[in-house]
Amino acid sequence: FSCNLSDLLCSLPGLLYQEYRDKSTREEIETRRLQDSQTDPEETSPSEETPSETEPTSASENKAPPQISLLRNSNSRFNLWQDLPEIRSSGVLSILQPDEIKLQEAMFELVTSEASYYKSLNLLVSHFMENERLKKILHPSEAHILFSNVLDVMAVSERFLLDLEQRVEENIVISDVCDIVYQHTVNHFSVYITYVSNQTYQERAYKQLLQDKPAFREVISQLELDPKCKGLSFSSFLILPFQRITRLKLLVQNILKKVEEKSDRESTALDAHKELETVVKACNEGVRKMSRTEQMISIQKKLEFKIKSVPIISHSRWLLKQGELQQMNGPKTSRTLRTKKLFREIYLFLFNDLLVICRQIPGDKYQVFDSAPRGLLRVEELEDQGQSLANVFILRLLENADDREASYMLKASSQSEMKRWMISLAPNRRTKFVSFTSRLVDCPQIQCVHPYVAQQPDELSLELADVLNILDKTDDGWIFGERLHDQERGWFPSSIGEEILNPKIRAQNLKECFRVHKSDDSQRRKLGSRNRQ
Repeated sequence: FSCNLSDLLCSLPGLLYQEYRDKSTREEIETRRLQDSQTDPEETSPSEETPSETEPTSASENKAPPQISLLRNSNSRFNLWQDLPEIRSSGVLSILQPDEIKLQEAMFELVTSEASYYKSLNLLVSHFMENERLKKILHPSEAHILFSNVLDVMAVSERFLLDLEQRVEENIVISDVCDIVYQHTVNHFSVYITYVSNQTYQERAYKQLLQDKPAFREVISQLELDPKCKGLSFSSFLILPFQRITRLKLLVQNILKKVEEKSDRESTALDAHKELETVVKACNEGVRKMSRTEQMISIQKKLEFKIKSVPIISHSRWLLKQGELQQMNGPKTSRTLRTKKLFREIYLFLFNDLLVICRQIPGDKYQVFDSAPRGLLRVEELEDQGQSLANVFILRLLENADDREASYMLKASSQSEMKRWMISLAPNRRTKFVSFTSRLVDCPQIQCVHPYVAQQPDELSLELADVLNILDKTDDGWIFGERLHDQERGWFPSSIGEEILNPKIRAQNLKECFRVHKSDDSQRRKLGSRNRQ
């Protein structure tokens, strides 16, 4: 028996990767919802049907030539590995253990999703990049910024897919795919870092072209309307490589959760995951690097020092949070005065290693009157002392610009803004649900059901089906969370997620998280060790 992946590619005419990815994550959300509503998380879910729950294949289907069809039709759920006619007719489902069938499904999804991704990349190149009208409009330098090294990325995907195809053809039961993932990640996936690091330039060039070249705008609009694009935008094709490399890491995580513990397949999956995590981290750093440098230069130009000047620009420094707060004036005995004159406006620039305290002055400038290393900051929330002192906290600089201790009583505009400042200023402070110095046993969890794009440096962008530990929350609708699959932390609106109420599911999520990262060093295994702040 063999499954030819070229047949699989031919069977995907209507399924672009964007659609595949969206449907896959929606299924994941629905599966988790069902599990959360059940007492036993091991109960069967829609994505884990037993063979007896579906209709048997007919004799004519048994005699049909091997063919993988990813979807029964464009509106159905995905075909599972166990639903394929050649799998059903082989009798292998009666031999394999349920856990092995789940593992086969996880490996099969990695293969089929790569096929879908390759088709979408091919469309980006053939339909957009190689369009003759577009070529005439774009200067070669503009085309290079817009499409970067996408041809290299597509070539890598094709080579990867061919190796996966060969593995699938070897046996009706897939032996492993993570060894192939590992080899390609180590030897070829650096092309993703190059592509993704260009993202800031790419986005800027695209916006500029839309604005400056009506002919470009017109051609892109016409190309997007082609039925081949399935109503998807040009920009959704440009972002494919970044989405794929991130998703690939999650697919390997899914395999890792299902392989036998202390087995060769677990070791291979851990190796593949570790290498993918390195690539994804390099991609993220590449994206951040340029925007951070530009931002630091912009901030430096706006600062005027009333105190001894502090050099702001540094390769290892970036902005975490900036904004206006109200500083309390007068001695502490005047705290109870109910007057707006009690406070005056100040402006904070908080970097990963430095706090700069300013007052805004005319000309979009800021006069710096104090500063301190971030490691020498302490915060304390005031107990409720009435409306005038609501959302007030004390910021202590253990050693300020004058080499002495200083305290500031600061008022935020809301409870969420106060908590966001407190956590940013002192990230190791204990939060509502967990101490940052302890390991998690159980705390609230939430799964993302609406994607979210971070609007501020202390916020976290979320994808559908992301699962996070809730570390803190506010009464005005914000959550401070830690994403399980990469331990990234940040704030996001509570409205984008659904809390996971079943304690067994929460425990299972944590167990899987610790297993995925068990090969990491002890520093990274601790809660908060990968705090992006």
